[in-house]
Amino acid sequence: MPSSRDCLEEILNRLQARADEERVFAKLYAEAARAAADAADARRKAGVTLGPLDGAIVSIKDLFDVAGEPTLAGSVLRRNAPPAAADAAIVMRLRRAGAVIIGKTTMTEFAFTAIGDNPHTGTPGNAADASLIPGGSSSGAGVSAAEGTSEIAIGSDTGGSVRIPAALNGIVGFKPTARRVPLAGAFPLSPTLDSIGPLARSVAHCAAADAVMAGEEAAPLPVLSLAGLRFGVPRGILFENIEDEIAAAFDATIRKLELTGSHIADFGIDDLLSEMKATRKRGSLAALEGAEIHADWLAEGAGAPVDPHVEEPLVRAVAVPTPFYIRALRRRTELAAAMDERLTGLDALVLPTVPLFAAPIAAMAADERLRDHTEGLLLRNTQVANQFDLCAITLPMPGTRLPSGLMLVARAGHDRRLLAIAAAAEKLLKA
Repeated sequence: MPSSRDCLEEILNRLQARADEERVFAKLYAEAARAAADAADARRKAGVTLGPLDGAIVSIKDLFDVAGEPTLAGSVLRRNAPPAAADAAIVMRLRRAGAVIIGKTTMTEFAFTAIGDNPHTGTPGNAADASLIPGGSSSGAGVSAAEGTSEIAIGSDTGGSVRIPAALNGIVGFKPTARRVPLAGAFPLSPTLDSIGPLARSVAHCAAADAVMAGEEAAPLPVLSLAGLRFGVPRGILFENIEDEIAAAFDATIRKLELTGSHIADFGIDDLLSEMKATRKRGSLAALEGAEIHADWLAEGAGAPVDPHVEEPLVRAVAVPTPFYIRALRRRTELAAAMDERLTGLDALVLPTVPLFAAPIAAMAADERLRDHTEGLLLRNTQVANQFDLCAITLPMPGTRLPSGLMLVARAGHDRRLLAIAAAAEKLLKA
């Protein structure tokens, strides 16, 4: 088994070779990472371990505080921000678990947009095909984990920002229940909807990182049988405009699940989806809460060096009266409770993570209407878990020419059970 230092040096050499065109990492911590890797190797040699992340190469999204430097969150506006006084809570927990933090990955500005582009830092090409979008907002995280420049990448997910890049790059991405992992030291998008989750090439890696970030005792996931589990397929709105190849791969996956003895049936939630959509008529919760977070530079008017795809929804949200936001928040709580009650008899919902493949970067830049349409479809399925306060995971779905994802969604607080179900499904899909 190679040492942590050897793995790190191999990655650093790869990154050095492309340094002039780097788009995946915003910053590297080479010397600090070497020290952490050496310490992990020394512990291993002495027969001591801090747990499953000890010596693992981990990247963190560019919205997590690292003591002594400004947190840029993908924006030039924050280059002169005060340096962080301390590491983010999850960064401290990762370090204590022996993780080797190699660097910060690029992201869409302020964690808005699902395409994965950023006019300031450049857009990382998809790990499967560099001419295609990576998905966002955890764009660099998705590419880093998929291409192997980190073993585990830590992202944030407000409407799908972990799961979209994971699905488009062909890896696993886990969105925990929103309050499971502390947000302290993470630059916010929407405090109501934000969650912090891992991207990796296996469910086991995601589960290990999730346990550390949640402050839980690291332990292997229980081995579950898929036989007898109850899955609901929410056909309807979430299956519209789906690419034929993804639909065929999904149906083949469902047949595989059925052969294990799982109980699978169509499961209606379109009424709740429509009612939730009605709460966003004047603006999404992410935009409404984001408008408060970014109120200072928004108040200065036009001219801020901000991606128009980020600025425009925030400008619209500024004009929304406060009572509308309060009503939307209250209604969201009611609908989340209704969804929780409806899911009581299920182990998980199962559906395609996104209904389309990664689009060409050039096409997204050339056609605004196509870009908006694509972004809406990318967010449509994933945002359900955030809006209704659920946990969710995407797994690579076999049988497609480009990466696509299978998403499992479970009730709030059922995170570890969902991860165990996902581990069983992962084994089935790889068979």
